Amino acid sequence: MHYSQVCLHTFGYALPPRKVSSADLEQRLASVYERLKLPLGRLEMMSGIKERRFWEPGTRPSQGAILAGRKVMEQADLGAEQIDCLIFTSVSRDMMEPATASFVHDSLGLSANCLLFDLSNACLGFLDGMVVLANMIELGQVKNGLLVAGETAEELVESTIAALLTDTTLTRKTIKPAFASLTIGSGSVALYMCRAEPEMTQPRLIHGCWRANTTHSNLCQGSQQGGATTIMNTDSETLLRRGVETALMTWQAFSAEPGWHPADIDNYCCHQVGSAHARLLFESLGLDATKNFETLPFLGNVGSVSAPITMAMAIEQKVFLPGQRAAILGIGSGINCLMLGIDWGK
Repeated sequence: MHYSQVCLHTFGYALPPRKVSSADLEQRLASVYERLKLPLGRLEMMSGIKERRFWEPGTRPSQGAILAGRKVMEQADLGAEQIDCLIFTSVSRDMMEPATASFVHDSLGLSANCLLFDLSNACLGFLDGMVVLANMIELGQVKNGLLVAGETAEELVESTIAALLTDTTLTRKTIKPAFASLTIGSGSVALYMCRAEPEMTQPRLIHGCWRANTTHSNLCQGSQQGGATTIMNTDSETLLRRGVETALMTWQAFSAEPGWHPADIDNYCCHQVGSAHARLLFESLGLDATKNFETLPFLGNVGSVSAPITMAMAIEQKVFLPGQRAAILGIGSGINCLMLGIDWGK
């Protein structure tokens, strides 16, 4: 997959106002920890997550996405009538129907001529959205588009804590599938992509590869129980191994392209799952871990927002600079993996 006309013009993001530490969550589970003789500090030690962000109660995914989208429009000096396409890409969404993109479109005042839809693929949704929008730009179907994602972790975390507090049959073994749900955080991100013009100095999307490993689609599953209560069941240890296995297949195809060997890449912006995942990922792929820009300790796992907000912050903090190349890697339950090569050549 190659691109020659796609500019990643402007990133923007919004962080929820509430900081919630791993220690805060463990204090709420103190009775469970005491009964199972689990040491406090286990969640941060296992995940590498010190804190994550939560929205105020009742915040919809579209509202977070609107905040990030509005920031991008302001930073890029975009009029609402200029945007040709809007894609909402989160795991979280306002409701089953209509598309959450419709609420974002209305609030941002976008044109009736703007194509809009939702795209969902677990934590890989935003990167898939980049591919879909890039294809349309490259083919000349649209001149530009806005990708938005707004993840809301609050209900999942609350329902997980409630379930753990009321389940008297829990053991040290059976509690493990619930821990992944406590690593989730909230946040939003947006990206304005457009047809590259010679005078533009922003990064460009150049290259990409993907692989699927759907034999393991049972390792992380979320569903609604008892009305709107969301519960996720995650075999974290097996998911870790199989996810890295899928990433390795993707990396082998990605790095076979000239100009995208490890020595050619200055920065990696990966989906932030956990510290153990990052270590195993870089060891298995044989990559330099010092090139990995991390947001995990203070954002947690922000679903589809995770990889793009990491790149947005890398640009903002001048970690990813003009003249450099970066690879952005996403892994989604299912299992799917996608790696994109971004060149900031000027």
